[in-house]
Amino acid sequence: MISSLHRPTVAKIDLEAITANIEAVKAHIPADKKTYAVVKANAYGHGAVEVAKRVVDLVAGFCVSNVDEALELRQHGITKEILILGVVMPEELDLVIANDLTIAVASLDWVHAALKETIAFKKLHVHIKVDSGMGRIGFRNLDETNQAMRLLRDAGVEIDGIFTHFATADEADDGKFNQQLAFFKDFLAGLEQVPALVHASNSATSLWHSQTIFNAVRLGIVCYGLNPSGTELALPYPLKPALQLESALVHVKKLEAGQDVGYGATYTSQEEQIIGTLPIGYADGWTRDMQGFSVLVEGQLCPIVGRVSMDQITIRLPKAYPLGTPVVLIGNSGAASISATDVASYRGTINYEVLCLLSDRIPRQYGE
Repeated sequence: MISSLHRPTVAKIDLEAITANIEAVKAHIPADKKTYAVVKANAYGHGAVEVAKRVVDLVAGFCVSNVDEALELRQHGITKEILILGVVMPEELDLVIANDLTIAVASLDWVHAALKETIAFKKLHVHIKVDSGMGRIGFRNLDETNQAMRLLRDAGVEIDGIFTHFATADEADDGKFNQQLAFFKDFLAGLEQVPALVHASNSATSLWHSQTIFNAVRLGIVCYGLNPSGTELALPYPLKPALQLESALVHVKKLEAGQDVGYGATYTSQEEQIIGTLPIGYADGWTRDMQGFSVLVEGQLCPIVGRVSMDQITIRLPKAYPLGTPVVLIGNSGAASISATDVASYRGTINYEVLCLLSDRIPRQYGE
């Protein structure tokens, strides 16, 4: 999707805020822990390449979801370690090795399939993924894990690390978290050989369970200044949101009472009203369920009226503003603000999803 550069809708990314957020987390964990910045999904909508370039000296490496995300970083000069967290199909291993990527190994079946490939296994680096209770990918059986690791080592593969992922580290109830932690510790104790790097700490774990860190952390949403728990847990120290979503008024008109607005005629003016139009819609990730939410114009909340269209939304204004007047959808306007978490709460989802849904049609502008 091509970025729409010739309209006033833009996501402004504060790279200094991202740097400061990583430094804040690192200041609250032991100095000898290895830090990965998670830049999958285009750095949670912030721009993977620009973010990685900015923080490259602060971290030991990066985490992504798949081979293509890793290749994008390599193609833009990122030479540090890149760990692919998702499953890479065995037929892609030549590409992995050629680009010096590290991959997750999640099952004995995968190992058997991979060993059928004709590749330079001595150049392959992997981390073993353990399913401690997330139920997605990863080893659950200790015997299968030891067998897989023997097979990999016999083939010359470098097993650099082992890791798991917590399902509820961002919740007040830590029962499930403690179960997973105990499972992972027992799993490590049963291995014939434990890899040098052991990591289980995502953003939430790093914030609220820092005492459980092994020897590395994977920092995701905290890099971008948001609370992994939404509003359930208070942040232990301040973080600064790095993304501000802005647009501008491209049309302003007066509607008489009794006039309908938008698809389905779901909004009818009850009295004379001023209606403004913004060039952003569900094709940009501003989803249809945002009708009834508000945006900020000169620090004032202005409700979204009528259904969100593919390319436009309409808002009710307190007065007629000039065309081009800035409008804030996420971020600060005067003394008021709207956070990605506020948007998520209205949608009944999480702030991660709000950011990741912001499409490539919205240009990203980078500054301090």
